[in-house]
Amino acid sequence: MKQRLISLDVLRGLTMILMTIVNNPGDWGHVYPPLLHAEWHGCTPTDLVFPTFLLIVGISIVLATPAKNLNGPTLQKIVTRTLRIFCLGMFSGFFVRLHLFGLEGNALLAARLVVTAMVVVALFSDYDRKWQFITAAGIFAIMIGLAFSGIEPFNTVRIPGVLQRIAVVYLIASLLYLKTSWRTQAIVGAVLLLGYWAVMTLISVPGTGGATLEKGTNLAAWLDNLLLPGHLWASSKTWDPEGILSTLPAIGTGIAGLLIGTLLKSEGLGKSEKVKYMLTGGLAAVAAGWLWSLVFPLNKALWTSSFVLYAGGWALLCLAVLYYIIDLKGHSKWTAFFVAWGVNPMVVFFFTGMIFRLLNAVKVENPVNMSEKTDLVPYFYQYRLAPLFTDPRDASLAQALLLVALWSLILLALYRKKLVFKV
Repeated sequence: MKQRLISLDVLRGLTMILMTIVNNPGDWGHVYPPLLHAEWHGCTPTDLVFPTFLLIVGISIVLATPAKNLNGPTLQKIVTRTLRIFCLGMFSGFFVRLHLFGLEGNALLAARLVVTAMVVVALFSDYDRKWQFITAAGIFAIMIGLAFSGIEPFNTVRIPGVLQRIAVVYLIASLLYLKTSWRTQAIVGAVLLLGYWAVMTLISVPGTGGATLEKGTNLAAWLDNLLLPGHLWASSKTWDPEGILSTLPAIGTGIAGLLIGTLLKSEGLGKSEKVKYMLTGGLAAVAAGWLWSLVFPLNKALWTSSFVLYAGGWALLCLAVLYYIIDLKGHSKWTAFFVAWGVNPMVVFFFTGMIFRLLNAVKVENPVNMSEKTDLVPYFYQYRLAPLFTDPRDASLAQALLLVALWSLILLALYRKKLVFKV
């Protein structure tokens, strides 16, 4: 395993653990408020998870790049990884539609296992780089082609998504880092944030009579529905929290990561100086984001410019504290658990959703109505786990923590074997 910045791996691990908890409650109707996203404007701890991960993506680009040289092989590697991450994000949309082919029970479970295995081999395996690119490009073309073919059941597959946004930010940030100086990167980031603010607050939304930041009627929602009708977030159908326009300020989050990575990689600064710069930068970003929110509200779904600064500032403060404790003071004996989570994030991202969908292909007898069958996960939660708790929020949290425990066993085993899976 290559030498890594332990504090960054720990932060990534903490982020992945929190992501697993907030994304997998037993019952969405009973969740403690800090573990939910803000309804619209505002910011909860849950809202900080995704921007923290994107910031880490930018930092990792710098730390993992030995030299700034954009040649053919490097470009192919970047594009291949972008396509692989994007395809992993879109895969779940195709995966869940297998039941629409009339498959059920053991046949559905077998089909899902086979398809998942094929995708895993194609997108996680480390083989010849040329074939990695060809395979990733081929899978991407097939998925996009099916999505826009009008063929049911693929004509409503969601195209934007969390992994898809990570892929786009990774691509743009990588190219920027390899071709520009940190000053140019800072200027591009500032232009994106200021430009997004201007576009969202000054340009009238067709059909509304003016600019608005309200849910479903803002310019970002209008553009999503114009360009990707039928391929958006299932919960809204007419807009997407990882949509097209809001990806621009998300790139700003990735650029902020590039600047932090450049600071961490600087050989002219001591570790204590780096901590001071990160603490100062984090506090300044939180303050600036809060002040900006007075005219451009904090909003994770819109990824507002104020949210970029505010969320990025908190992430930077957390990294500064971890860097001080681990890399400056050398207190690292406690970190193995979190590093195990931090070095294999894509495994957790991809397989968490797959685990529940595979388990739910198994049907069990409903204890209340013996003539009916129910999915395995809801059965386990409703009839085995929930009755153990008096507060339904505790039961809901317990299922998420059980998943964290399961993943911990898997990830610690991989870490001890020094197995790191990258796409």
